[in-house]
Amino acid sequence: MSYLLRVVLPDRPGMLGAVATALGEAGGDILSLDVVERGPDGAVDDLVVALPTGGLADTLITAAQRVPGVVVESLRPYHGAGDLHRDLELVDALAASPADGPSLLVAHAPGVFRAGWALLLEAGPRVLDASPGAPDVDGLDLPWLPLPRARRLDRRAAWVPERWDALGTELAAAPVGSPDRAVLLGRPGGPRFRASEVLRLTHLAGIAATVAGVADAGVPVP
Repeated sequence: MSYLLRVVLPDRPGMLGAVATALGEAGGDILSLDVVERGPDGAVDDLVVALPTGGLADTLITAAQRVPGVVVESLRPYHGAGDLHRDLELVDALAASPADGPSLLVAHAPGVFRAGWALLLEAGPRVLDASPGAPDVDGLDLPWLPLPRARRLDRRAAWVPERWDALGTELAAAPVGSPDRAVLLGRPGGPRFRASEVLRLTHLAGIAATVAGVADAGVPVP
C-alpha cells in the first residue's frame, strides 16, 4: 500500500535524509519526492511512501515526527503511481496534441497535483469533461463561477456536497481560457492546496487553453 505523506522540513542541512532514514527504519520505501514549495517555515515536500502488507500507516507519521522540527501536514492513501505527476510531462503532452488541451489537462491534473479527480466546468453549470473517478455534479450550484483567477475554494462552503466535506476534500479551481470555464480539482483527504500549487495550476490551465486556441483576450495570466 502506498501513501502520500506531506511534511514541512526545517531549513537545515540533512533534514530530508533524516526523514528518509526514519521512514526506512519504520518499513517505508520512498517511491517519489516532490518539493511543493519553500518558504520561511522551511520546505514543504510530498513523499509517496510504500509500506509492506500489514504495515500501519500511523507508523509513517510517528517516524517522521521523531525527527526534530519536522511537521507532518497530512497522510492519505495514494493510488496514482502510474499517473503523470510532473508539470513538464503534461506540457509535453499538450504540445504533442494541442487541440486536446483542456481534455489533457483534466485527464492528467490529478496526477500532477496528487489529487483525486478533476472536472472541466462551464457556467450554467455544465460539465465539459471529467477525469476517472470524478463525482457527479448534476444540479450542483457553483456560485464561484465565473472565476476570474485561480484560487483555493472553501470545502465547507454551502455549495459543497456533504460527501465531499466528509471526505475532507480540498478544492482548487482555475479558469481555462475564460472566466466562464474552469478546471476544478478535488483532493479527498487533503492536504490543502498551497499557494504555489494554485499558481502552477494557473500556468498549466493557461497553457492548455492557449495551445487549444480557446483562450479569450483579457484572461489574466501570471
